[in-house]
Amino acid sequence: MQAPAQPSNEALRIETLREFLILDTPPEERFDNLTRAAASFFRVQIAVVSLVDVNRQWFKSICGLDARETPRDVSFCGHTILQNEVMVIEDALLDARFADNPLVIDGPKIRFYAGAPLTMSNGCNLGTLCLIDPKPRTMSAIELEMLADMAKVVVGELEKTPSFLSA
Repeated sequence: MQAPAQPSNEALRIETLREFLILDTPPEERFDNLTRAAASFFRVQIAVVSLVDVNRQWFKSICGLDARETPRDVSFCGHTILQNEVMVIEDALLDARFADNPLVIDGPKIRFYAGAPLTMSNGCNLGTLCLIDPKPRTMSAIELEMLADMAKVVVGELEKTPSFLSA
């Protein structure tokens, strides 16, 4: 298993994440609507709005899983925030970075992962809108574009957060 590296702008990224005052807050319908729509549209078991904190990824919204967070060092999303495009893992068992990851070997037995970074107006990737399924699969160009567009909707909702607007 390969733990994700830290982005070069990690200090600013964490500062931006903290400005939102959104970590460890209750679920909100505006985000839950998006994860339910993503799970349904892409026909996956799990869809998540994940925010990558210092040592964990915390789930602002999750459809199809009971967990509220996982350690950052085993997160797929920690890898996704290192880039500005959708990251797709068609079969995690065939990817050396993830094949022995506890999220692949044990529950939820991730095989397919697609994550679109949540890129804020200052350029920081705070987390992802991601799709997870226990079966390998591919994504079409149209699906990749749709996931990226849905992530932009999540960003728009995050940037409407009152604590962020007053910062």
